[in-house]
Amino acid sequence: MASNKQRLLSLDILRGITVAGMILVNNGYGESYEMLQHVAWNGMTPCDLVFPFFLFIMGVSTYLSLSKYQFKPTKVVVRKIVKRTVLLFLIGLAIHWLDYAIEGDFLCFGHLRIWAVLQRIALCYGIVSLFAILVSHKWVIPTIIVLLAIYSAILVFGNGYAEDATNILARVDTQLFGAEHLYTKSAVDPEGLLGTISSVAHVLIGFYCGLKLKKAGSLSEKVINFFFIGTILVFAGYLLSYGLPLNKRIWSPSYVLVTCGLASLLQGALMVIIDVWGKKKWCTFFRVFGVNPLFIYVASEVLAIVLGHLGVSGVVFDGIHAVIPAAKVASLTYAVYFVLLNFVLGYILYKRNIYIKL
Repeated sequence: MASNKQRLLSLDILRGITVAGMILVNNGYGESYEMLQHVAWNGMTPCDLVFPFFLFIMGVSTYLSLSKYQFKPTKVVVRKIVKRTVLLFLIGLAIHWLDYAIEGDFLCFGHLRIWAVLQRIALCYGIVSLFAILVSHKWVIPTIIVLLAIYSAILVFGNGYAEDATNILARVDTQLFGAEHLYTKSAVDPEGLLGTISSVAHVLIGFYCGLKLKKAGSLSEKVINFFFIGTILVFAGYLLSYGLPLNKRIWSPSYVLVTCGLASLLQGALMVIIDVWGKKKWCTFFRVFGVNPLFIYVASEVLAIVLGHLGVSGVVFDGIHAVIPAAKVASLTYAVYFVLLNFVLGYILYKRNIYIKL
């Protein structure tokens, strides 16, 4: 049977695929292919899978990480959870501050966006981690069901599928934080406060899969668990989508179930390829992203801001576009170039066995 370290390689690879995918879809320049763009409202493209996959993996990793401490709420563990939660949230704010500051608007706090990707990651990590050390794990599935039921009720009775300011998600964010602190490209902030409810359920599903991974007695049982859970979630999610359509911007319950299911199925497939069949030669590229995921993601965001404001991004894209006239192909080529740029940074850390934990 494969060693524990070997079994976890597939989790690193899924995490790496996801981070590389996040960087790819975030950095298309100009006119991108539709599959590399988020759906405007209801529906889902491959682009809409990357962030939920990351939250799912974070849930799995949270179980594995906290199991080392036997899930005991010691001062050391609680301090570690709180510190990481606050750090991630502040880094998320700092990235948006940098976007203004680099243009000279250093005192942008009156219109600094509060909610974004890292802030949602921070809240979900903190809440699920505290749940893991304070509540019996027999309540994981009931808690997931309750959270999704509550959020479903909020959407149904709060006009949650309205793509305008009447949406309860938009109303709550606007009243609590002010419109100037929210996402400006749509009426509903895709990382707003109420959406955290279903996002926490999302991470808890990953946490449950981590539990099943740890408790399974054999590698084959672990693989079967991921395939079984994934199949159930995908079917349940698509059935639920007839009443509550798939929607990333509001992080709908059907979207939670389907994306977690697909992530679980992909994890199972990777375990078969990597851990059962031993096909590992192709893994290095994605492992580079997988062992330093948050650091590389943050670095990519900072690099995109800096290169964009310095005009480097435009010059590089214009050079690519001069060689490749097709706008969408040129955009994809630029995105791939940017992924490779971040790979180089990650590879330097990987070769030196440097693992930066945020």
